[in-house]
Amino acid sequence: MPVHLFAEWMAKMEKLSAGMGSVPGPDGTTFRVWAPNANAVFVLGSFNDWVQDQDALELEGDGYWAGYVEGARPGDEYKFAIETDAKTLLRVDPYALAISTQHGNALIHEREGFDWLVPDNYRTPAFNEMVIYELHLGTFTDPPGDGQGGFESAIERLEHLQRLGINVIELMPPTEFPGMRSWGYNPTHPFAIESDYGGPDGFKQFIKAAHELGIAVIMDVVYNHLGPTDLPLWRYDGWSDNEEGGGIYFYNDWRRTTPWGDTRPDYGRPQVRNYLRDNALNWLEMYRIDGLRWDATAYIANVWGGADPEGALEEGWGLMRWINDEINERQPWKVSIAEDLRSDPTITMPTSEGGAGFDAQWDAIFVHPVRAALSERDDSSRDMTAVAQAIDHRYGPDAFSRVIYTESHDEVANGKSRVPEEITPGEADSWFARKRSTLGAALVFTSPGVPMIFQGQELLEDRWFSDDEPIDWNRLDTQAGVTRLYRDLIELRRNMHGTSRGLTGQHVTVHHVNEVDKMVAFHRWADGGPADDVVVVANFADQRHVDYEIGLPSGGTWRVIFDSDAPFYHETYEGSGSTELVANGEPCDGMEASAHIGIAPYTALILSRVD
Repeated sequence: MPVHLFAEWMAKMEKLSAGMGSVPGPDGTTFRVWAPNANAVFVLGSFNDWVQDQDALELEGDGYWAGYVEGARPGDEYKFAIETDAKTLLRVDPYALAISTQHGNALIHEREGFDWLVPDNYRTPAFNEMVIYELHLGTFTDPPGDGQGGFESAIERLEHLQRLGINVIELMPPTEFPGMRSWGYNPTHPFAIESDYGGPDGFKQFIKAAHELGIAVIMDVVYNHLGPTDLPLWRYDGWSDNEEGGGIYFYNDWRRTTPWGDTRPDYGRPQVRNYLRDNALNWLEMYRIDGLRWDATAYIANVWGGADPEGALEEGWGLMRWINDEINERQPWKVSIAEDLRSDPTITMPTSEGGAGFDAQWDAIFVHPVRAALSERDDSSRDMTAVAQAIDHRYGPDAFSRVIYTESHDEVANGKSRVPEEITPGEADSWFARKRSTLGAALVFTSPGVPMIFQGQELLEDRWFSDDEPIDWNRLDTQAGVTRLYRDLIELRRNMHGTSRGLTGQHVTVHHVNEVDKMVAFHRWADGGPADDVVVVANFADQRHVDYEIGLPSGGTWRVIFDSDAPFYHETYEGSGSTELVANGEPCDGMEASAHIGIAPYTALILSRVD
């Protein structure tokens, strides 16, 4: 190589920045890609008129190729040309942060310079104060015309969530997927934000707007499979181990199989592990989100998603532990939630004790028995013992290591409906549907755990979830009482009035279970005492009681701070009658005192100790 060309090459190499994909610099961009089976790699794009062999990348080692291209700037489109023995492959950057909607090329994205200024007092909420709202961007709002919702229209509804008391939004996956509409669990470009939602800049604006209102943002990530359709990572550099194998990013043997396609990432390959780890940290650090909810972690730990040791993926288990340790070391206040649904306590055990290190997991032991009790047509079939066990369940010493709910995207689709629709099919706004679904909401917000609702639940939304059916915001008017009920429950759950600290506490005793009258009651407390001790009484039957005896943990005055039958929740409600009572009765239900209460059908009462 002539001296002057060598000098130019050295100058470019000295400008290389760390990091994968495209990393803009002062007068150009560093490109880096992993293609271990390539003979040569070039980058081409709008900055070099798409000349394929002009800008070559140099092999750095371990299959990584890198180079610096002067004049390549944010907004430019690009692809990699990967030369193999058989042919030259044009590939989209696996680390692309944005995708051109017109051409499907990667876009160089400016990683710095966004104005993140938010109030100095913003903090990710503590686990015992979190209230999560699961949200699908495409259907959360209904913009005019034929389009779907996105970050811009969602920002306009954030004040509704703030008024409701929501302090955590969980986004169903907002990364690029095939076509215009999807649930998001079929990611094609795992680092790129869906362009139809507003791309990476729109996502940053959404996160900033949420933080300005005191609302945290967590997002779903999908590491149990990728794609499976329209997947640029498939046989990325041309290699595969067999005719069915997907190449360097995937298992190429029997371990590749998942319920969603044969695209399970190869958790044992260091470069793939780095890819997934970089993806997790990308959201937490570059986008400043507050946490991650991992989809279907059972299929990261096991080929078949169960406990069969023949299908165990030790490297998948190790990947989860490694990423969670990285998060805890770098940003320990950030949240890691698993959707595992195997009721496995090791998911939320610390890695130092052999666990996966998640902070919380979705709790199947809560949702299924509670939904069953709400949707049973006959009162006699409701299982109060199962409801009591759902309230009392936990995954270890921390009561908040579980996320509890009656509706999620999985529970309101795939052949299942919203809770009101399950109760009275075709009449989701009936008295029975309204009463029993809000009774379920009361259990969600008063049982130990992190409460979560699905978008529109506070509007008594009746339709099952579909990615092309937006929620009906007219229900803010027609179901105003239900919305107020949810707001009141959330305020009590967060102890915003200083009368319900026990709902943020670790302790619970389910002390009253009546299978005849279909009643259950439980005591919640943090340290105990006035404004801390809380007792919740739930009536699962179509029967009004005017003089029902219930045990209370101490004598003295107790006030009813919530009655789901209060007239301001619906014009047909009459109230339960009890507003304040004195616990001067004999010991009952294993408690030191007792009192008689009135309670309406299908109603929840929350009692707070006054003195």
